[in-house]
Amino acid sequence: MIVVPLKEGENIEKALKKFKRKFEKTGIVKELRNRQAFSKPSVEKRKQIMKAIYVQHLQQMEE
Repeated sequence: MIVVPLKEGENIEKALKKFKRKFEKTGIVKELRNRQAFSKPSVEKRKQIMKAIYVQHLQQMEE
């Protein structure tokens, strides 16, 4: 359960923004999207490798 403490007289929009930020950090939406469709372990491994290659390429470009 996500609890967002509010200060006295705090704007509702700010409180909603805090809630959305906390909700995103929990990763619930990401987990739900991953569970909607099954993907084979080999495909998942390939995606991880491709992501690692991409990140490594970005780091090399930075230096």
